[in-house]
Amino acid sequence: MVENNALFVETVLPEFLADHTVTVVPTIEQGLADLDDSYDVVLVDYDLDDGKGDEFIRRARAVFDGRIVAISSHQRGNDALLAAGADTHCSKMNFDQIHEHL
Repeated sequence: MVENNALFVETVLPEFLADHTVTVVPTIEQGLADLDDSYDVVLVDYDLDDGKGDEFIRRARAVFDGRIVAISSHQRGNDALLAAGADTHCSKMNFDQIHEHL
């Protein structure tokens, strides 16, 4: 999960992703450094500490063929993430539906 909002992470991990092993990184650079084919799915927010999530997705697609899910809280962000190559999106406002996108 490429997400910089610690409160969001603390809330959703135990509530919606407890059955999964989740690695959380807050920046594009950390996400790219850790990315390999051992991950089944990558969740990506749009607004990150060191840029926008669409940059992460464009760069990640060069080395990662797995599923990428956009998880921005706003439609503009999810649209940009989808245009960059995300497979699907799940708004943070509807994160209780994340399992439909994994």
